[in-house]
Amino acid sequence: MKTCYFCAGWFNEEQNKAYKEAYQALVENDTMDMTHSYVPLEHQYLGIRVDEHPEYLRSKEWAQATANGDIIGIKTTDICLTVYLPHQEDVGQGFELGFAKSLGKYNLLVIPDDQYGEPINLMSWYAADNVIKMSQLKDFDFNNPTFNYYDGSVY
Repeated sequence: MKTCYFCAGWFNEEQNKAYKEAYQALVENDTMDMTHSYVPLEHQYLGIRVDEHPEYLRSKEWAQATANGDIIGIKTTDICLTVYLPHQEDVGQGFELGFAKSLGKYNLLVIPDDQYGEPINLMSWYAADNVIKMSQLKDFDFNNPTFNYYDGSVY
């Protein structure tokens, strides 16, 4: 079994839907150990969620501690799994993908089925070792990861 850094947004309804769908698929996947994976939403500094308390976005202490925790999460897991919504580019995800790639981690982008094939950011495309549809996640073999090109274009 492998562990992942679960790179997924939760700041709006669409992100939350994709987050929950991907998380459930990973729990059901026999090759992924979600108990020992790093889920950033579960590791917010002092347990403070900025979607519920946006005033903490001005706190240097909260920002530094949360970012450092996420870096530790990327370093200590096997795979960077990114729930990617093509029309909601996330600069933070771009950083996390690039950092994981620089460490030699396997980067998997997971795109909701109804958005698969839409253009994605060139650098996110480059950082990805593989891009799959959400419906493929439950059965993806993390013990034998593969490379594949994304079927869509880039911008």
